[in-house]
Amino acid sequence: MEKIKRSLFASFLNTSPGETSPTWARMGKGITSQTITYNAESNSEQYIDEDSATTTLDSYAPTMNGAMSAYAGEPIFEYVDGLRKSRAVGADSESDILLVYIYDKDTTSGAYAAEKQHVSIQIDDFGGDAGGSLPVNFTINFMGDSEQGTATITSGSPTFTAAT
Repeated sequence: MEKIKRSLFASFLNTSPGETSPTWARMGKGITSQTITYNAESNSEQYIDEDSATTTLDSYAPTMNGAMSAYAGEPIFEYVDGLRKSRAVGADSESDILLVYIYDKDTTSGAYAAEKQHVSIQIDDFGGDAGGSLPVNFTINFMGDSEQGTATITSGSPTFTAAT
């Protein structure tokens, strides 16, 4: 049994939404931690013939934190900073994220398990303390259901294929 390293779970953000083909940039430079919070929504009901409640899981409202240090020329920072500068809202704040599970490779096709998700990007804060690096903190809000599939990565660029 081998421990799976964080580097084997890759997040790519489309930095050219609205274009014919996505421009996928891997999230990494300036980001030291990144977690998907699933925000499960459940419902508990107490039935008259039972002493304990019954809880059902109704849905998820996932978000991904995006705390990063600014690096000039880094595609993710440049894209997010553009959203910040324009105070993008609505459709202007939307893009897609591609989550690639590099640790889950199909031995026949060589493709990795992946999911593509439509998202909105919310700028949380920008600035920081004197003498330190310039941070920008943002939240990636998942919108609707994800599209399951596979991805191949060639020269650092992913290609997503939806499951049939």
